[in-house]
Amino acid sequence: MAYNEFTISKVKKQFGIKLIEDSYFITEEIEIIQPADYINQYLEQTLTIATASGSEKARSELIITPILVELRRIWNKQIAILSGEEFNVDPSIGLNGRCDYIISASPEIYEIESPVIIIVEAKKLDVAAGIGQCIAAMIAAEKFNFDADNNVPCIYGCVTTGSIWRFLKLFDNTVIINPDYYLPPTDKILSILNWIVQQQQIILPIPNSQFLTPNS
Repeated sequence: MAYNEFTISKVKKQFGIKLIEDSYFITEEIEIIQPADYINQYLEQTLTIATASGSEKARSELIITPILVELRRIWNKQIAILSGEEFNVDPSIGLNGRCDYIISASPEIYEIESPVIIIVEAKKLDVAAGIGQCIAAMIAAEKFNFDADNNVPCIYGCVTTGSIWRFLKLFDNTVIINPDYYLPPTDKILSILNWIVQQQQIILPIPNSQFLTPNS
């Protein structure tokens, strides 16, 4: 079994996970991060194209990747965005396979460093169907972090269509599923992603304020 074979019921049964749905764990007081102007201008064009095409490849290339690359710019390239990487943590229990996206707490783009954040691209625009896959990869991330002696208290993940973003938090065998956020506005999604990276700041410095302003 690989990550993409896990459903919610399978991941709950195999790992004893408890779900808490539609409960906000993201504070409404997060700092709002404005993307560079060119990102908003770009997404104004690509959102229409990606939505009209219905293609997963189009949503990945035209919506999700640009937002994650902008997040890396904000962090002055001190985080890595890895796409389609093998994340084989423990194949004996199904914690193996490719991850759509991994945010790695390292400027090194050739190797996954802990702690990591999991981003799953929803297939066929079905966010709910991607939750089991995302949770399985988050469990792998928890084990990966532990094996690296980086015991961050929580693991974060997200399932997204590009337009819909559903964020998840894993701690103490419990997964909280936050209600959906929608794109646009870009600044809200980017701010949440930035907030999540900040929660992993056990090894990450908070980015210099000069990188939090538009057009930097």
